Amino acid sequence: MSMRFTGRELAGVCAAAALALSAATLPARAQGAETTFFVTSHGIGNGGNLGGLAGADNWCQQLAQAAGLGARTWRAYLSTQAADGKPAVNARDRIGKGPWKNAKGEAIAKDVTELHGANSLTKQTALSEKGEVINGRGDKPNRHDILTGSQADGTAFPPGEDRTCKNWTSSTQGAAMVGHSDRMGLDDSPPAKSWNMSHPSRGPDGGCSQADLRSTGGDGLLYCFATN
Repeated sequence: MSMRFTGRELAGVCAAAALALSAATLPARAQGAETTFFVTSHGIGNGGNLGGLAGADNWCQQLAQAAGLGARTWRAYLSTQAADGKPAVNARDRIGKGPWKNAKGEAIAKDVTELHGANSLTKQTALSEKGEVINGRGDKPNRHDILTGSQADGTAFPPGEDRTCKNWTSSTQGAAMVGHSDRMGLDDSPPAKSWNMSHPSRGPDGGCSQADLRSTGGDGLLYCFATN
């Protein structure tokens, strides 16, 4: 049975369809415009060798661009240690002032102080640039180890014991401090629940190869923050 519409009826149907489409798409755009924080959906793939801070920042920017978030300037939450006459860099000093929201528009932290205090990071809020939940403890594969190279307050480790895979230039030497994006570990200790300082990477190659990162529950993922 076919249906015929008068010109006025057809116009009404088209208007209703357009209104429904607008209602479906506008919230997504609004949420995307508010996104100022994400966990990378996948890593660069070369272990702790990210191409230094510049390479890590570029990775955040590339993924943001692909997700329609490239209008902002993105930085990786990473510290570097003093070496070869160059001063340390603190992750907390690289990410802007906040506030930060995830891909669903949910608040993560209003500023740097809250981020390193009572923030709202959990498995359900530490979303990727695509708005997806990152696998955590109990999932297969577990990918909750996020590279930070940082102490709990967001500052760099002192020179000496490597916690940054040679300042993010090596996949063969050193180790990397990681945090748990799902705030879960082997027990209920503060390190196990820390988003940015849970434990150093380790593995059969020492700590900085892609295989090492995966062996302890990671994949070379990063936290990315919009600075503007």
